[in-house]
Amino acid sequence: MNIKIIAIGKTDSAQLKELIDLYAKRIGFYVNFELDIIPDIKNSKNLSEAQQKDKEGDLILKKLQPTDVMVLLDERGKTFNSVQFSDYLQKKMNAGIKQLVFVIGGPYGFSDAIYQKAQGKVSLSQMTFSHQMVRLFITEQIYRAFTILRNEPYHHQ
Repeated sequence: MNIKIIAIGKTDSAQLKELIDLYAKRIGFYVNFELDIIPDIKNSKNLSEAQQKDKEGDLILKKLQPTDVMVLLDERGKTFNSVQFSDYLQKKMNAGIKQLVFVIGGPYGFSDAIYQKAQGKVSLSQMTFSHQMVRLFITEQIYRAFTILRNEPYHHQ
């Protein structure tokens, strides 16, 4: 199985980017992994929230293959602890999914088209985090999940 993260907008913080890259590299030891960054929408100040979400949604949909399973990182999604998340990934792998795609939306969330196409929603927390922090948290949790599945000493309970 391949895992891909699609996110809107670049990571401004060099420290966050360095950590995201570290975990992305580590994930690569277990599965093919890709972080696909969609540039911020130009002239977004001239758009309504709905228009911005629609434009971002169109760009996200263009990045998907027909067989991709798209899961949104959404505050209203299912919550997991780390062991449960590792089980979730294992079930996805067992289902024979070619590519699992986690999507991090823009500042206003997702368009209706994205919600309709999504095959699941995962929440990292009930708290609100910057989209840049979410990238770090999901890459670290994917890495942690694989170490749990391989019974490696990274995760402690």
